[in-house]
Amino acid sequence: MRLLLAFRLRLSKQNKRIVYTVLEYSPLLDSCNMTTDDWARIGTDIERHYEQYDGFVVLHGTDTMAYTASALSFMCENLGKPVIFTGSQVPIYEMRNDGRENLLGALLIAGQYVIPEVCLYFHHKLFRGNRVTKVDPGSFNAFTSPNLPPLAQCNVDIKINWDIVWRANTTARFTVNTQLNRNVGLLRLFPGITADKVKAFLQPPMAGIVLETYGSGNAPDNDTELLDEIRKATERGLIMINCTQCLRGTVTTSYATGQALSDAGLVAGFDMTTEAALSKLSYVLEKQDLSPEEKKEMLCRNLRGEMTADLDGAKLSLRDSRFIQILAKSLNVSCNEHSQELDAIRDALTPTLVCGAAKIGDTDTLKAIREMGSDLNMADYDGRSPLHVAACEGHLNVVEYLLNEGADVDAKDRFGDTPLHNAERFRHEDVVELLRRNRGHFSQDDMVDAGSRSHLHTHIYRIQKKIISCLQ
Repeated sequence: MRLLLAFRLRLSKQNKRIVYTVLEYSPLLDSCNMTTDDWARIGTDIERHYEQYDGFVVLHGTDTMAYTASALSFMCENLGKPVIFTGSQVPIYEMRNDGRENLLGALLIAGQYVIPEVCLYFHHKLFRGNRVTKVDPGSFNAFTSPNLPPLAQCNVDIKINWDIVWRANTTARFTVNTQLNRNVGLLRLFPGITADKVKAFLQPPMAGIVLETYGSGNAPDNDTELLDEIRKATERGLIMINCTQCLRGTVTTSYATGQALSDAGLVAGFDMTTEAALSKLSYVLEKQDLSPEEKKEMLCRNLRGEMTADLDGAKLSLRDSRFIQILAKSLNVSCNEHSQELDAIRDALTPTLVCGAAKIGDTDTLKAIREMGSDLNMADYDGRSPLHVAACEGHLNVVEYLLNEGADVDAKDRFGDTPLHNAERFRHEDVVELLRRNRGHFSQDDMVDAGSRSHLHTHIYRIQKKIISCLQ
């Protein structure tokens, strides 16, 4: 049995009145009892009501909330609306509790801001759902995001960190994939672990393992029996992800002990949390149309912002725009250091970087900048977005990529021109057709402006003809 309620809030600062509908499950579950079936139930309900609402809030127990938020982030494909998990350390009916503030904060953000991610809201902060882990059972500040700043801070005002908000790189229809592989496990290395223990854990029907290793992804390289058992398992098709036991940092192969696991066939988990790695593994393993190598490649890819893009080793070259990628990476790292001066530099340069990449038709650089969380709708000093620039230059592939990334097809620059205007003016017919297919249009004012410009051009042409005839 499920209970449906509806209520609405008073007008917000954005002059919006938000109406909420409440769907209650029966029986209610302690989060320790949650299974993949419950994840599927939540995802299915979101999909069923997706077109009716602008956002969704899921009330969930804190013990396994990070696992559920991570799983839903992968299950929700082509998400275009906020899905926010929240809960409380102290029940909401107690005199002193954190439930009311967490619930109200999640409802306000979901109802007023388009943050198309699965998120987790707790103790005045909005986190990316697949970046969090629970770190304290006795504090209101129970969750942390070790390798990514909060998406939003809620104090007197709500401040959204739009630079790192993740958006789906497609215009495909939203779906929920409830097919998850349950034959996955988590194995934590410890000093003295034996090859027999590892062998027993890696036996069929186990299909995937998240291996929690030391430091930056290290394991004992002098225990040949242990490494042999891991190698045998990967050779027979078991997929293993190497994640660090440390709260912060990333997996690398800087040390021989880390390289040994890579040589044994493990996939690097970079800076993913254990919860995200386990959920991602379960999601990817159930892709029946992919080969084992394709699944490994997919695990290394940043699917929902669950890990940080790696651009190390890029060479400085203005022509192939690797310079732009390195500079963008440096600015992204700097902004995590909470320096207002560096934030200002980043905000000033990012529009130039993305518009510069659009001008030369460099989708690789645009993807690199996008993967680091930058907004590809950012406009330059003339109000021209990358889509304006790409439309002017006739770069069809860049226009298509930007549209798939959610670029505003009807954005206007300081002259009142849209990307469609620019493409039409420079007679890039294929770009015009693509923009029109993606809802690009001329408003009534645009049509008047276009007609005025056409009339002016005709008038200037006639004057020029008269001048030429007088000179002759």
